[in-house]
Amino acid sequence: MEPFTVVRGAAAPLLLPDVNTDVLAPGHSGRADLGAAAFAPLRYRPDGTDDPAFVLNDPRFRGAPILLAGRNFGCGSSREMAVWALVRLGVRCVIAPSFGDIFAGNCVQNGLLPATLDERAVRTLADAAADGGAFEVDLRTCAVTAPDGRTFAFEVDAAWRARLLEGLDDLGATLQRLQDITAFETADRARRPWVYDLPSTGAR
Repeated sequence: MEPFTVVRGAAAPLLLPDVNTDVLAPGHSGRADLGAAAFAPLRYRPDGTDDPAFVLNDPRFRGAPILLAGRNFGCGSSREMAVWALVRLGVRCVIAPSFGDIFAGNCVQNGLLPATLDERAVRTLADAAADGGAFEVDLRTCAVTAPDGRTFAFEVDAAWRARLLEGLDDLGATLQRLQDITAFETADRARRPWVYDLPSTGAR
């Protein structure tokens, strides 16, 4: 997984509350590519063409690596595809007052930072984002800097922060303990050899 340290670029303001995972990755969008399907109910007109009123269809925010979102972003079902869809769009960080719990965990598993700021601060950042200027999100200092130089400290779980900085998903974090795991297995095999020498039943 690619480590997350600093991300710079436009921040797309989408301050709708309760944007759920069915909106982020709809199951019946008619689009095979997850990036193209992302936000389909908001992003496209009934005839399938881009809706110019949707923020990510605005030329200033196409490909924006930062998304400014409303409260309870990513609520709903636990589908990890919701995060995959955002990643396919090029999003590396979502800043919101609150997140769906499972969605936030899925973000970290896929190298996407879910950063928490209070609603007033998010609205201030959205105002500063209007012209498409470059923001900076620095996970090392847990701060986001607006184009006008104003800086806001955000919150992120300490364990998640460490994983994102090192680029570790669950498997990567486990492999960091491989030496300890091997040592335990060796000692356990000596204590309880019968556990490791069970005859095969031939079952598959």
